[in-house]
Amino acid sequence: MLMVRNLYKRFNLEAGFFAREERYVYAVNGVSFTVGDQEIYGLVGESGCGKTTTARTIVQMYTPDVGSIHFTEQSGKTYNVHSLGRSELAELRGKIKYVFQDPARSLNPRMTILEILTAGYRYSPYWPGPKQALEEAKAVMVDVGLQASDLDRRPADFSGGQRQRISIARALMVKPELLICDEVVSALDVSIQGQILNLLLRLKDEYKLSMLFIAHDLAVVSYISDRIGVMYRGLMMEEAQARELTARPLHPYTRHLYAAIPQITVQDEAVRTATRRFREVPDPTRPPVNIDESIFERSPRPAEERTSAGGTVAASDMLEVAPGHLVSPHFADPV
Repeated sequence: MLMVRNLYKRFNLEAGFFAREERYVYAVNGVSFTVGDQEIYGLVGESGCGKTTTARTIVQMYTPDVGSIHFTEQSGKTYNVHSLGRSELAELRGKIKYVFQDPARSLNPRMTILEILTAGYRYSPYWPGPKQALEEAKAVMVDVGLQASDLDRRPADFSGGQRQRISIARALMVKPELLICDEVVSALDVSIQGQILNLLLRLKDEYKLSMLFIAHDLAVVSYISDRIGVMYRGLMMEEAQARELTARPLHPYTRHLYAAIPQITVQDEAVRTATRRFREVPDPTRPPVNIDESIFERSPRPAEERTSAGGTVAASDMLEVAPGHLVSPHFADPV
């Protein structure tokens, strides 16, 4: 359903008068992955590794410097996401919906819940009229575990977990096919996290959804995902089926994420030693691998046609150590 290929994104830092040299933050450095129809793909990594930048580039909040993003509907229609006209973009935004991390900031406190659910829906090509929209809003509120009578209330009347349910309900109003969940449980306590994760699993079956689930907690991602991709410094370090990745993590950074999960038992000293290299905060202005800077220059060619002669890390550059289990050679021990 979603195909991301060789994606690069960097951001210019304002240098100032006495520092004329241009500096960049290298956020995404050659990421490639796919999300299948009605599949949950987990994207996991530490804060600042480029997960959210990747997601926001998919929905065209950012324009990619290099790479291609294609979305295919369940009906078979394919969109080249970053070469769409205005009408096609409106259609696409009805098929891909985004759920943000902090529901307190993503919900307008001055609006009622009904106004929040229908604000964007009203301007979409799928708007059915106010009466039908009201009935759909009541139904989707029940689907996310709230009451239809809550539509006249405001976000301040709800707890954090309930606000996140409202955010999910807003995304479901237009019947999307792909849901991007960006750290949707990181601001919630553990018991509420479990409720939201189980809700997403139920909604995935009821609405026949595909999901890109982003988090920094490997335990949470492995619970909900079918496949998992592990990111570090804008690079994809490892990708495998969730069960395979939890049973046999191969890349040292994946083992480092596992070592960071609180455990009652004493961790193995070999794991702590192997992951010590990832404890320091990296400099985001230094590329993690050799990148041909010419790919970022202005060019009449579209982003998906630009390639790098340097150290790109696309899916083809990763080593397939088992069927569907890919491991990056970067920051890794010899395989």
